[in-house]
Amino acid sequence: MEDIVQQVGALLIGAVPTILLFVVLVAAYQLLVQGPLNRVLAERRARTEGAVENAHRAIADAEAKAAEYADKLRLARAEIFKMREQRARQRSAEREAALDETRKIAGTKVNQARTEIDGETERARQSIQGSAAELAGQVVRAVLPLAAGGSR
Repeated sequence: MEDIVQQVGALLIGAVPTILLFVVLVAAYQLLVQGPLNRVLAERRARTEGAVENAHRAIADAEAKAAEYADKLRLARAEIFKMREQRARQRSAEREAALDETRKIAGTKVNQARTEIDGETERARQSIQGSAAELAGQVVRAVLPLAAGGSR
């Protein structure tokens, strides 16, 4: 058993340089490879996350601007609709005013024509009444001599 213990001791003593070399190699790996690699990966992750956040912000800004433009477009359409309605009301009012003016003028002309017709009717009546007496006299003269047995 002592022999085994001596062999194990010799192996351990022989393995000490290998263990030291392994520890130095692990430390060098940590300093030279793992540290810079972790820094690069962290920087890449930060840049990627930053780019994703920037993209999300840009999308949110674009959506906000699109909503703003949609609101402006809706307001502009409403304003155009109001202006169209106002113009239509204005044209309608102008049309109504022109129609009223035309009706007034036509009413005045109708009243003048009625007055003229009434005057002509009155003159015709007076003329007929004036000539009715004369015609009655002529009819009487024409009928009476015949009725009395006279000749014409």
